[in-house]
Amino acid sequence: MPFTLTGIAVSRGIAIGRAHLIAPAPIEVRHYLVEPDKTEVEVSRLQAAIEEVRDELVSLRGNLPKDAPEEMAAFLDVHAMFLKDEMIAEAPAELIRLRSYNAEWALTHQLEELVRQFDEIGDAYLCERKADVVQVVDRVLKALAGARPDLPIVSADQDAPMIVVAHDISPADMLKFKDRAFAGFATDLGGKTSHTAIVARSLDIPAAVGLVNASALIRQDDWLIVDGDSGTVIVNPTPIVLDEYRDRQSPHQLQLKKLQRLRFAPTQTLDGVPIALEANIELPEDAPHALESGAVGIGLFRSEFLFMNRKGDLPGEEEQFGAYRSVVESMRGLPVTIRTVDVGADKPLDADMPGNQTSALGLRAIRWSLSDPQMFLTQLRALLRASAFGKVRILLPMLAHSKEIDQTLDLLERARAELDQEGLPYDPNVEVGAMIEIPAAALALPMFLRRLNFLSVGTNDLIQYTLAVDRADGAVAHLYDPLHPAVLNLIARTIHEAKQAGLPVAVCGEMAGDPTMTRLLLGMGLTEFSLHPIQLLAVKQEILHADAARLSKVVDRLLAACEPEELQAELESLRAA
Repeated sequence: MPFTLTGIAVSRGIAIGRAHLIAPAPIEVRHYLVEPDKTEVEVSRLQAAIEEVRDELVSLRGNLPKDAPEEMAAFLDVHAMFLKDEMIAEAPAELIRLRSYNAEWALTHQLEELVRQFDEIGDAYLCERKADVVQVVDRVLKALAGARPDLPIVSADQDAPMIVVAHDISPADMLKFKDRAFAGFATDLGGKTSHTAIVARSLDIPAAVGLVNASALIRQDDWLIVDGDSGTVIVNPTPIVLDEYRDRQSPHQLQLKKLQRLRFAPTQTLDGVPIALEANIELPEDAPHALESGAVGIGLFRSEFLFMNRKGDLPGEEEQFGAYRSVVESMRGLPVTIRTVDVGADKPLDADMPGNQTSALGLRAIRWSLSDPQMFLTQLRALLRASAFGKVRILLPMLAHSKEIDQTLDLLERARAELDQEGLPYDPNVEVGAMIEIPAAALALPMFLRRLNFLSVGTNDLIQYTLAVDRADGAVAHLYDPLHPAVLNLIARTIHEAKQAGLPVAVCGEMAGDPTMTRLLLGMGLTEFSLHPIQLLAVKQEILHADAARLSKVVDRLLAACEPEELQAELESLRAA
């Protein structure tokens, strides 16, 4: 019987094939107390299991296929990094010693604490890193139980394309399929920034995540259609529906091949407006992929990966400098915009850190950095030192007050003075910019324009805070609307005022990477997009077929519309312009 599941679209295109279920293999965790004289034996058992999983990840990393995406290697590195983290490598051992817990009990107890911390995070990207921690701990539990992690794949139709269906799937488990092509993903969990979504985009494979109960409803070898454009999965489609989607699939595949020809073509509109397409990256290893996609720089490099899941020891200057320098050198002279750390007391850095533990509106981003000037100074020094190896721009998150800008600039001057005194080189002309991601910033732009060198609009948070909607909350996620008149006017106002003041302005949120939004942003006057590398060519094609001057007139009418019917009519005009 055909039926349809609806989830979150994370990678465009259509996949048709047979379902290959990865059933979760639950590990029964026994809780018992070990004898006092056996605690060190239990600690050794835990450490051996961690070492076994680490060796497996290193082996998988070393045997990656040459055509494997950079993201795959990066995620394996992240999982290996979690295994070295004190919260996993040492805290459970202390529970064994102090409370005589058995290894499995100590590990799951610690996992519960980590999950609690992740659940309190307001940032969608960082919150979804919880899945990585859960998967790492799951692998250690399997090693403790002596279970083999291999995934059996058995199908009655070995010639049909394979669509992986799972509750969730780890990057390490994805490699189990490297010897056999798979056409798409469908998972119960995940969001736009989950690892499954990122890998699906990097492989350019259609995927739908957040399907809730797909792995329970879909059976092995069911015929599936994964519509990556809408985030839907059609199970056991009728012949008519199957033929319809096959007809839609062929032009899409041909289109993907055509897009590859655009990689290094100049990016400009039909009326000659040059457009800069830059890449958003998560890890230093992503930089080469950005270059291969044709990006003309890095518009957003998140520095949070250096700070996450550490207990007591924040990254030092040399560690940060090495990471920033590697990205700058990889980009071969192209600009690299590095955002200062956007985590805080509500993020999983240190469970004992004082401050607001529940609110996304609490001590986070620039507020957290300024609350610890020495830590912030260390990051600013590392960023400045990396600028000696290429063009670096510093991006400040969640600014709202002029005093936050002034305090940051004062610290930056102090960092320069210290480096001068120590004889360490840096670029004295490093530009400093602001993320415009809360309504207060968009409505008080003059104070930013007077003090800073560039702006970057973070549409994800701007939409969320403007509409008071948590898009990760299923009860209200349907109200998260990038086309809400208030949102559109704030973005348009920011672009217009920045251009009037002669400051460069970019958009780096999800809207920048959505080809259906490209004409709208061009009509607002945007000339700098920062997006995931896999989205770049689809957006580029929209730009090459757009007339910016004509779009501007339509957008003026659209911004004046308030009623849904009026807005929809102008959106249709925009698509036809």
